[in-house]
This record gives sequence, structure tokens and C-alpha cells, in this order.
Amino acid sequence: MTRDLFRQLNRRSFLAGTAALLSAPALAQNLQPETEEPAFDPLRPPPEPEPPVKRNISAFRSKRWEPYFDNLRRGAILVDIDSRALHYWSEDGKDYRLFPSSVPLSDDLTRRGRTKIIRKVEGPGWAPTPNMRKRNPEWPAYIPPGPDNPLGTHALYLSWKFYRIHGTHDTRKIGRKSSNGCIGLYNEHIAQLFGFAKVGTQVLLI
Repeated sequence: MTRDLFRQLNRRSFLAGTAALLSAPALAQNLQPETEEPAFDPLRPPPEPEPPVKRNISAFRSKRWEPYFDNLRRGAILVDIDSRALHYWSEDGKDYRLFPSSVPLSDDLTRRGRTKIIRKVEGPGWAPTPNMRKRNPEWPAYIPPGPDNPLGTHALYLSWKFYRIHGTHDTRKIGRKSSNGCIGLYNEHIAQLFGFAKVGTQVLLI
């Protein structure tokens, strides 16, 4: 090895080492956990704050429809409560969508099983259920469509009374336990799902 080549190699090693040292604080900073505000419900905040969740969304993966449905007649929606995700398959199986969702605050508010969409409403109004009024008598009897409405811009009504898949204007709820029983999506996502889903679309909550 010539002396000039030896010097060039040493210089490159020095520059590489210096660059690594300079980038280390930035890398360390990126690895620091993000701080999150607790989930927020304008009508009923969670009784206890949840542990911080990075980017407000739990980790989830794509799924196949076959383990959960016998067919895709009129399309199918799978809501995974634990991973806080909603899966949609079109009737022909060619269109699959995966959306982060909010889920009920507690086990006693959570319902699992099979149901279906019985009504679709764009610009829904909202009224608390009788049990909600008992727990929170100060709540209004009705909230018309608009930015203060807990159902967001669109709602899919299920065959279970008082249960819906709907949007929310409070994006902090998504990816968290933050509802009184319903499944919430970002408004832009519920608008997409509203366009895909039909009255009669199968729904399974697991």
C-alpha cells in the first residue's frame, strides 16, 4: 500500500466517524417515545387515561376475509376491537380497505358478534341513549348535524339498537378506547366506507 493511498483511507475513516458522531444525537432523538394527549370525549372523557400510544394508533395488520365470513354477499366489514382496526371487503373481493378506528371505553360497553348495516345517513344527528342520559343527565337531548355532532359526517346504523359505525370530528379518539359502544373512524375514512358499504353489508365485531 502506498503512503498516499494510506492517507486517503485514514481521511475517509475520520470523516465517516465524524459523520456518525454528528448524527448520533438526531438518531437518539428519533428513538425517544412520543408524548400523546389522553383520549378525549367531549361528552364523556375516559375514566382513566390510557398509556401513551405512538401516533394515536395501535399496530394492526391486514387480514383475509375467509376465516370470518362464509361469503362476501353485499360486502363484509370486520371490526377488530383489540387492534382497533376496521377491515372492509367488497362483494367481488377485489377491493380491500383497512382503517384505524376508535373502540368502546370498557368491556361493559363493548359488544361482539354478527350484525349488519340497516341504514346509511349522511350528516347524522345524534341523541344519547336512555342509559347515557341516566349516567349523564346534563347531556343535551339532541345534537343536530354539524361540527359538534359526535357522529361526524356519516353514520352506518347497525341492526343492534344504538350501535353505529360513524365518523368523528375529534381525531384524538381514533386508535383509542374512547366511545360509548360505537366504532369511530376519521371523517375522510367513514366517507369512503359510506360509499362502499350497502344496506345489508355484513358486519362482524371480534
